[in-house]
Amino acid sequence: MEKVTGLGGVFFKSDNPKAMNEWYAQNLGLATSDYGATFEWRQASDPSKTGTTAWCAFPQDTKYFNPSVKPFMINYRVADIVALVEQLKKDNVTVVDEIAEYDYGKFVHILDPEGNIIELWEPKDEAGKDAE
Repeated sequence: MEKVTGLGGVFFKSDNPKAMNEWYAQNLGLATSDYGATFEWRQASDPSKTGTTAWCAFPQDTKYFNPSVKPFMINYRVADIVALVEQLKKDNVTVVDEIAEYDYGKFVHILDPEGNIIELWEPKDEAGKDAE
């Protein structure tokens, strides 16, 4: 069975993403930018390899979380997104879109039983294998 290998990111809607970034920077020390914050860490199985986890506030009117109406989205790192999507389809999980590929990896969105949008990410460099 294909599986999640780690947390790729936490994304949430905000009334004022810029002010939210500033608050987290000032009060909790996050090194924020217009795109939120990125946490870098080392893989337990091979400390010479690093990975990242994103944190980002989105505007309330973002369409990125659609079709979910929830104010958040979790991104999970995966090792083999193609095999996982095939498995999810066989298990009748709602796959929202097709796998998209970018310089930093492959992405697809699914819905859990309560309609929460989930973003699956196979990082390009680490191929998601950081938690194996």
